[in-house]
Amino acid sequence: MKSNFLIVFSVSLMFWAAPEVPLAHSQVDKIVLDDFESYGDGALPVKWKAQLEGKLVPLTEQFVDDDEWFYAKHEGGRKFVRAYANGESVHINRENGDSFNWDLREHSHLAWEWRANQLPTGAREDDDRKNDSGAGIYVVFSVEGFILKRPKTIKYVYSTTLPVGTVISYGKLKVIVVSSGLNGTGQWLSISRDVVSDYKEVFGENPPNKPLFIRLWSDSNDTNSVASADFDNIMLLRD
Repeated sequence: MKSNFLIVFSVSLMFWAAPEVPLAHSQVDKIVLDDFESYGDGALPVKWKAQLEGKLVPLTEQFVDDDEWFYAKHEGGRKFVRAYANGESVHINRENGDSFNWDLREHSHLAWEWRANQLPTGAREDDDRKNDSGAGIYVVFSVEGFILKRPKTIKYVYSTTLPVGTVISYGKLKVIVVSSGLNGTGQWLSISRDVVSDYKEVFGENPPNKPLFIRLWSDSNDTNSVASADFDNIMLLRD
């Protein structure tokens, strides 16, 4: 999974338009994308996918090594997934339409729990030379126009040094700090974001109804340090 910050925008033909599938979940209050209860301790979270040459592919051991991995963990009765990056970047992905159907008209909120174990030293998302995030969740939207253009994307981050509420713009990528090392680490935090409201705020327009995919992320390659973070209970919620 070796990649740099810009590789998140490597999008294959399969991502140029959101899948148009029936609203199978319109009567439920929440859709659980993953609570990681089905994985054994140390297992790969195979409901998620890796990225290879711009395409999402099954997650196998070839995409992990000692310096970059996502593995399921069991601790004190809780089951979750842990990301680890030692001078690397690592990510896993869930595509909309692959066992779930996310329509923002039905489920406008994205909720999750996460815990920062170790944040990349001195990292800050507003500086290209130190642009690492100990934990991040991307919501990637439809690509406008020609299929090789970058998609509009929101990245929610657990920042090492930037305060909660900070917003950074990299063109079609908007970074929103929702947790910060300034407030400490090592504790589970519950996050819920109104994705429709956030999209309107950072892009100044209504979002496409169906995001393309969600990405869990951790990186420490720009600071050449170590990042470790845990993710759990990733859900889509009604208003």
